[in-house]
Amino acid sequence: MRALTTTGAPRRVRAIATAELRLLVRNRTAMFTALALPLITVAGLSAIGFGENGDLPLGALVVTMLAGFTLLYVVYYNLVSAYVARREDLVLKRLRVGELTDAEILAGTALPSVVVAVTQVVLTAVVAALALGLDMPANALLVVVAVVGGVVMFVLLAAASTAFTRNVEMAQVSTLPVLFLCMGSLIFSGVVVPADSVPDAVQDVFQFVPLTPVLDLLQLGLTGRTADGDTVGFGASFSAAAFPLIIMGLWIVNGIAALRRWFRWEPRT
Repeated sequence: MRALTTTGAPRRVRAIATAELRLLVRNRTAMFTALALPLITVAGLSAIGFGENGDLPLGALVVTMLAGFTLLYVVYYNLVSAYVARREDLVLKRLRVGELTDAEILAGTALPSVVVAVTQVVLTAVVAALALGLDMPANALLVVVAVVGGVVMFVLLAAASTAFTRNVEMAQVSTLPVLFLCMGSLIFSGVVVPADSVPDAVQDVFQFVPLTPVLDLLQLGLTGRTADGDTVGFGASFSAAAFPLIIMGLWIVNGIAALRRWFRWEPRT
């Protein structure tokens, strides 16, 4: 019986994801946020010279910025809205009555946004390699870990953020603290301005913000540059990745704990 359940899990997740994808396509605002907003944001910031004085070459800069904005807009913001909308429409409650597990419901709802986010990052990396001089990654494994870990982390943060989001309209407000803090990560992590020009006290604070370990791992994986602005080789990059990996792991663990404690499956009263 357990084997049947395990075998059927991908099918059930795929069914929810297909239904969620249809809803995403019908929602023009969500589609704009998922497909256009990260690209427009990165293009606009690049056009005004945002990040020209940072530590990264142009190709790596564009990929890193796009990955950051994609995690914030496509994964985090979109999923807060999606989870809240399904909760308020009693969809989550009805799904729990059947054979679906809680993890399958959450994963199926998140899957379309996750696929869109990962696809955007991959396509941007290809374009950056062809047109912007992006070199082969210094450590491709760290790039993959950064993207996968970032997706998991922001899916969990989105689910946890629904605890203080009463309705879909409130998502525009309830997501602001995370969005603003993570924007600070883009500025103070060496992506936009050189790491050595950022006060140590500011770096000490922002190294614990959720997006920072993702950006640090992307910088390290793409160019071999550490958060301090030093350049290391392939072997040393694993040692340099230890701290951001720990921070990312702590956020994931805390996200799971917050999800189990505060996530609501029925409308708030």
